[in-house]
Amino acid sequence: MRTLAKIALTAIAVGAMAFTATAGTLEDVQARGELRCVVSTGIAGFAYPDDSGTWKGFDIDFCRATAAAVLGDASKIKTVSSTGKTRFTKLNSGEGDVLWRNTTITFSRDVGVKLTFVGVNYYDGQGFMVKKSLGVKSAKELDGASVCIQTGTTTELNLADYFRTNNMNYEAVVIEKNSEARAAYLSGRCDVYTTDASGLAATRSTFPDPSGHMILPEIVSKEPLGPATRQGDDQWADIVRWIYNATVTAEELGVTSANVDSMKSANNPEILRMLGVEGSQGEELGLSKDWAYQVIKQIGNYGEIFERNIGPNTAIGLERGLNDLWTRGGLQYSPPFR
Repeated sequence: MRTLAKIALTAIAVGAMAFTATAGTLEDVQARGELRCVVSTGIAGFAYPDDSGTWKGFDIDFCRATAAAVLGDASKIKTVSSTGKTRFTKLNSGEGDVLWRNTTITFSRDVGVKLTFVGVNYYDGQGFMVKKSLGVKSAKELDGASVCIQTGTTTELNLADYFRTNNMNYEAVVIEKNSEARAAYLSGRCDVYTTDASGLAATRSTFPDPSGHMILPEIVSKEPLGPATRQGDDQWADIVRWIYNATVTAEELGVTSANVDSMKSANNPEILRMLGVEGSQGEELGLSKDWAYQVIKQIGNYGEIFERNIGPNTAIGLERGLNDLWTRGGLQYSPPFR
């Protein structure tokens, strides 16, 4: 009996050690003084280095928002660039702390790769881009076309499904990085480039003559894009989830980077809870009381992040569409801060 008791206690101890080993991302980040975000190798408007080498974009702003909440300083980030094939390995190996990258949430990634997805910060769908000189007006006219596609992505399977469903053939030109796909498409190695529609718009904006290319009307998949953390650290997943939720709630309640200071004296209890004036939500997350205030003050709300990086007044030129607030017919919706 004593032996069995010892075995049981040893098993419990080992289990506790295993849990500790996978948990503690918050403590690691704070001890390091730097947040490591897994991002793409470069997509205009979403994650890209400017002429001075500073990374910018929609995904990067959410990375900076996380640093603002956790470290109090949005500048304390390190970008860990990754391809479609390496992004999950870099996160799960500990090379990165969080994945802020245009990554589709799927069953196999959630269950098989063992990621924890914590929200959808961009609703997208796969599309096709062609040169206008090709004379194609619909994806159903692409029988026999050569198609540039990034490996390690959901677009490979979606492409195969779409062409099979419509009894069409295609030749896949498989590449690994968006920059390689851009070069292959422009050089004529492929007739068509396919990826998420937002990625097509972003890539087209970098062309010498964007007007010479068109995104076809068909959207052939659902691509809910969102951040991910490693499984086994619920506290860290909660932190990343509620950072995203804070940006959405702030936009809904009219809290911006410009007025967030005055909003600390608002009459709305939810605003006061979110900004840390009332309640203990910061403490419950393991963060300072003003974590959400820091996010909004330093980075802005969801609408500000969208408009600054990929909105209609940028070179990318994306409309809010499904990514508008639920109060305006979109799908961006946050649970209440209560």
